[in-house]
Amino acid sequence: MASFFSKFKNKSEAVARATPRVISLELSGPILAETLQTLITACDEDGGIERYIGALKFKTSLFQDAFKDGGDGLSAENFVKLCMFMPTVRRRISTYVEDEHYPEFLAAIKGLFGAGDIDARITAFVGKFPQDKKHRWVKDLAAEILHNTDPNMHPLMLRWVWDRKANSGVIREIWHGEVDSITLDVDDDYEVFMKLREELSGFLTTNGIFADVLYYVDLLCAQSYGNYISAQGGLYLKADFSSKEETIVFTRRLLGLDGVSAKSNLSIPPSIIDGEATNKHSIDNVLRLNGSN
Repeated sequence: MASFFSKFKNKSEAVARATPRVISLELSGPILAETLQTLITACDEDGGIERYIGALKFKTSLFQDAFKDGGDGLSAENFVKLCMFMPTVRRRISTYVEDEHYPEFLAAIKGLFGAGDIDARITAFVGKFPQDKKHRWVKDLAAEILHNTDPNMHPLMLRWVWDRKANSGVIREIWHGEVDSITLDVDDDYEVFMKLREELSGFLTTNGIFADVLYYVDLLCAQSYGNYISAQGGLYLKADFSSKEETIVFTRRLLGLDGVSAKSNLSIPPSIIDGEATNKHSIDNVLRLNGSN
């Protein structure tokens, strides 16, 4: 019988440790520089980039208020208001906010705030829905909720940022070198999205942006993919991006700042885009701000 002490390593023996995962993203500095300049110029023509930063902060405050207790007590009506800010979700959510389905739907959402591995929580959430192409938006819903309730912990993890299966997204658009004929060997999990945010944050600070960096990262990502949508003539996500417009319009739509809702005629009022409503932290105020009853 083995001695009790044989279970322990001698001091001279090496103890196996998990090797940190190395993630390498070969991003193009020139493409990022051009995208940043395009973003700043477009925003200057539209009142300044601070307007967009203020709008993103307002959106975050709404989600944080709605999910401050993990979603307890969040009504279907107020959830629909949040959908104004989730462009790849809002046109597909109608079935799940109906009275007979909403309690189970909300219970599934609350599971996103549990403990443990973030990728596992998202996978468990997605697994509660039909596994077909019509429900690919479910992963985006999980990513939107997590990011908007805690942008420090959860980077932007939407499919338009990176979708390995489709081999498309922001990562491909800012990749160094020719990518038209290759499939990028890059996962679309939490660690990769965190690495992307780290790389883009470093790029922004190198270029003199030190405040609100995480919001600038979101804008830079949206501008990058907005460039792609514009170049494709709005073919991607036809239901959401169907018109030929300036790239900044696609940037706003990707981040949900256009405020169009599938269940409502509400739109983001000018005061929100101007950043004047950032002190109104309740989702209930959205109707009042829009002059609705």
